[in-house]
Amino acid sequence: MTSPALPATPLPREWIAAHIPHAGAMCLLDEVVAWDDERIRCIATSHRDPRNPLRANGRLAAVNGIEYAAQAMAVHGAVLGAARSRPRVGFLASVRNVDARVERLDDVDGPLTIDAERMSGDGNHLLYRFTIGCGERVLLTGRAAVLLDAES
Repeated sequence: MTSPALPATPLPREWIAAHIPHAGAMCLLDEVVAWDDERIRCIATSHRDPRNPLRANGRLAAVNGIEYAAQAMAVHGAVLGAARSRPRVGFLASVRNVDARVERLDDVDGPLTIDAERMSGDGNHLLYRFTIGCGERVLLTGRAAVLLDAES
């Protein structure tokens, strides 16, 4: 992200798992390293785990990074709505302009950095831009539309 540095307020995996609907191995993120009202930055190492539930034929395709980004967006909603008694349910409505600059994530040596930035939104519809990288290397970018409280 090109914006100024986000405030450093780390949240561990345990906090993440307690605030998003993804449990066990499906909780892919290790830590929230920073966030503000518009952006969040998370770290993950689960892409290297041979038991990663998104792997197919022993490989983790780069497009699975969309799930990492979606979880970062869900965590962003959780940290912003931490005072709520019930978290809002969200669904990915669409992804656009996805640019996978690698074929796989499982062969990336370092931790993944997942950045998500809310571009626009109203009470029930959000649009995020996301970037997944490792160090200075950009691995995957795109945009995602999120629909909140779809059942209501």
